[in-house]
Amino acid sequence: MTKLEHPPSEAGVDRPASTGQVILEYARTIIVVVLIVTVVRTFLFESFVIPSGSMIPTLQVGDYIWVSKYSYGYSKYSLPFSPNLFEGRIWPGTPHRGDVAVFRFTKDTSVDYVKRIVGLPGDHIRVTAGHLYLNDKPVPCIDPHPYTAVDESQVSMEGEACEEQLPASDGAGVVAHQVLKLMDDGTQNNTPDYVVPPGYFFAMGDNRDDSADSRFMGDGPKDLGFVPMENLVGKAQRVFFSIDSAHPGWQFWYWPVEIRWARLLRSVT
Repeated sequence: MTKLEHPPSEAGVDRPASTGQVILEYARTIIVVVLIVTVVRTFLFESFVIPSGSMIPTLQVGDYIWVSKYSYGYSKYSLPFSPNLFEGRIWPGTPHRGDVAVFRFTKDTSVDYVKRIVGLPGDHIRVTAGHLYLNDKPVPCIDPHPYTAVDESQVSMEGEACEEQLPASDGAGVVAHQVLKLMDDGTQNNTPDYVVPPGYFFAMGDNRDDSADSRFMGDGPKDLGFVPMENLVGKAQRVFFSIDSAHPGWQFWYWPVEIRWARLLRSVT
């Protein structure tokens, strides 16, 4: 006698997901990823790429850097698209003299700048014959040596680098970092005495003769002037990737030799 078998119960059968369910699952995953990225980018870290040579030798053209958003607190510029939800900073942190900071350009707050903070409120800043003075005292720059830089236009610049020893703030130690000098004349090398007003800071590029920074106080489109503390985005912490990009991107066979392996994960000081 043939034994009759009952068909399996539908409860034990895996039904294929409908198209709507698949789309919904994908949408849910994308939303979660976007939320995580937004939270990290807003409150913790944001990445930036260095497009110009104004911070050579500290930062090279093609460096990718991590910037800590929590170092100085949060302003509207910490948020995606910079919505005008509030003024000032929440949980503000005072920057230190010597910090390499990312901030919004004073003439166009949609543009990000990266410079070194050399003056805080109340500081007297001037440059005389190419030498930086802070509160009427010359800032030491030791161990001068020849240095050749290449800017964003692949133009070679020969000058002299030295280790600038910038007095830090709040009783911290000296901030030692490299600067590049190409000349000792020009308006950028002979400035008036600037006094940093409350609520602002004075920023300079480490490439002292190829940097549009706070030494330029006019109404020109590239003049930075004093920078409001509100414009701070974060503190540059580390170079996580760096590429020379001397060849067109489609020439992929140059990629391995264009990566600056020695700069990967280098701390920004």
